[in-house]
Amino acid sequence: MDKKVLERKDVDQSLTWDLTAIYKTEEEYEAAVKKAQELVGEIEATFKGKLNSAETINNCLDKLKKAMETMNLAGTFANLSVSVDQANGENQGRYMKFMNVMSSLSSKLSFVRSEIIEADESIIEEAISSSSENANYLEDIKQEKQYALHPEVERVLSALSGTLNAPYGIYNKAKLADMDFGTFTVDGKEYPLSFVLFENEWEYENDTKVRHAAFEAFSKKIKEYQHTIAAAYQTQIQKEKSLADLRGFESVFDSLLFPQRVSRELYNRQIDVIMEKLAPHMRKYAKLLQKVHKLDKMTWTDLKLAVDPAFEPKVSVEESKQYMYDALGIMGEDYLEMVKRSYDERWVDFVQNKGKSTGAFCASPYGSHPFILISWSNRMAEVFVLAHELGHAGHFYLANSHQNIFNTRPSMYFIEAPSTINEMLLANHLINTNDDPRFKRWVLSSMVSRTYYHNFVTHLLEAAYQREVYKIIDAGGSVQAPKLSQLKKQVLEQFWGDTVEINEGAELTWMRQPHYYMGLYPYTYSAGLTIGTQVSKRILAEGQPAVEDWREVLKSGGTKSPVELAKMAGVDVTTEKPLLDTIEYIGEMIEEIIKITEDLGEI
Repeated sequence: MDKKVLERKDVDQSLTWDLTAIYKTEEEYEAAVKKAQELVGEIEATFKGKLNSAETINNCLDKLKKAMETMNLAGTFANLSVSVDQANGENQGRYMKFMNVMSSLSSKLSFVRSEIIEADESIIEEAISSSSENANYLEDIKQEKQYALHPEVERVLSALSGTLNAPYGIYNKAKLADMDFGTFTVDGKEYPLSFVLFENEWEYENDTKVRHAAFEAFSKKIKEYQHTIAAAYQTQIQKEKSLADLRGFESVFDSLLFPQRVSRELYNRQIDVIMEKLAPHMRKYAKLLQKVHKLDKMTWTDLKLAVDPAFEPKVSVEESKQYMYDALGIMGEDYLEMVKRSYDERWVDFVQNKGKSTGAFCASPYGSHPFILISWSNRMAEVFVLAHELGHAGHFYLANSHQNIFNTRPSMYFIEAPSTINEMLLANHLINTNDDPRFKRWVLSSMVSRTYYHNFVTHLLEAAYQREVYKIIDAGGSVQAPKLSQLKKQVLEQFWGDTVEINEGAELTWMRQPHYYMGLYPYTYSAGLTIGTQVSKRILAEGQPAVEDWREVLKSGGTKSPVELAKMAGVDVTTEKPLLDTIEYIGEMIEEIIKITEDLGEI
C-alpha cells in the first residue's frame, strides 16, 4: 500500500465532507457571525439587569436559544474547517477570529446565568414550572448556585474563555502542525511516518522490525516536544485547580465531576475495578499474541497486533455501506435513513491528508446534520470506527430533533454508550452471518483488541494516570515531563505486570491524546461501553422492546442524569454488577478466541 500522505488540496473531494450543508459561501458564514452578534446585542440591551421575574427570565432564555443555535453552527463550521487541515492559514485565521468573537459574546451573555443565580429561589421555581422548554436549563443553574462567583468575575472569565482554552490549541499545534516525522528506514527501505500513519498503520504492522522501528522513530520525535506539551498540560490542570478553588469545590475532582452529574464513587469504581479485574484477562490475551506471533518477549509495542493478521478483510468506503445498513437497520427506519444520508450527502471526511486531526470524531451541530471525521485506510477496523461515530451521529440526530438546544447533550459519563452499542451491533451481525471459525475469531478479536482495548484499556489507563496527576495538583504540587512519564509508566506496569515489557517510549503515551484537555473524560469511555454492552445484550435477547427503550433514551438527550438514562435502558450503574458483567463478557470472548486458535492448531 502506498502510505504517502497527501496535501489536502490533492485528495479525492468525493471522500471529503461537504461543509456547504452548513454555509454555502463565506458570505453566509460571515452573515451568521454578524447575526449572532446582533442577537446577543439584543439580549443584552433588553434583559441585562432585569431578570427579576419568571416571565422575563423565560423570555430571555427563549431568545438565548436562538442565539446559541446561530453561534453553534458558526463555531462548528470554523472548527471543522481547521480540523481537516491544521496548516491552512485561511482556516486558522477564520477560527481564531471566531474564537475572539465567541469570547466577546460569552462575556456579554454571562449576565444571564449570573442574574438568574442571584434571583430569589421562588422566582426560579416559578420560571421552571411555567416553561418546560427552559426547565432543565434552570434546574442546572439552581445546582450551580452554591459554586457561582460574583457576576463581574463570571463576565471576566467568559471574556477570557479563548485564552483559558489555549492549552488545547497549543497541544494541537505542536502535534499536528509542527511535528514533522519524516521517514524511518528498515533494512535499507524507507517508510513515511506521521501521527496518523503511526496510529492507523504502523502500530498494527505485522513485521516486528518495521513496527518497532516505527515506534522508536515516532517516540524519538514526540520526545523532542515533551517539555512544551508538559507545560501546556500543566497550564491546563493548574487552571482547572484554580477554578475549582475559586468556586469553593473541595477538590478539582469534585469540580470536574460536577457537570457530569456523577459521584466520586462511580468515577473511582470504574478505574479501580477495571485495573484489578480486567488486567488478568488482558494479560492472558497478551500471552496469546506472543504465542501466535512467536515473539521471544511481549512488549508494549506488540499489543496492537492482530491474532490473525493475514485474515483481516480489506474494505473500501463503498463496501462499508452494506455493513452499516445491515448491522444498524435494527435501530429503525429513520435511523437507517440517517446512515444512508451520511454517505449520499457527504457527512463523512474519509481521506488521509497532512495536517488532518488524528483519530475520529463526530460533530453534531444543532440545526444541521452530523459530521464525522475518520482516516480511512481500507481496513475492516475502520468499519467498526465508522459504526462508532455513526452511533454518536444517531444519538444527536434523534436528540436534536426531539429536544431544544439547551437539552441535547447528556453527561459526559454517558456520551460513549450510543457509539459503542453500534460496534456491538456490528460485531453481532458479522458473527451471525458467517460460520467460518477464522472469521468469527477475527470479529471477536477485533472487539477485544479494538473496541474493548480502546475503551477499557487505552482510555482507562489514561484515566488511571490522569487521576494520579490530579492528586498531585490537588495537593498543591505541579508536574513536569519526567514526572508525567514516570506516572504513565507506573500505570502501564501496574496493569500489565510481568506479562508485558513496557519498552522505552511507552511512557510518552501521555503526549498522544487530546483528552487530557477535556477534564475527566478518559474514564467515561469505559463507563459508556459498560452501559453499551449491557444494552446490546438486552437488544439481542429481547429485540424490539429493548430497541424502543434505547431509542427513548437517545431522544431524551440531556434531560436526565446518566444514572437515570441507564435505568431507562434497563441498566443499574449505581451497583458494580454491570461493570463486573462486562468484564466477565470480555473474559469469555478471550477464552473463545484462545479455543478457536487451539482448534485451528495455531498454538
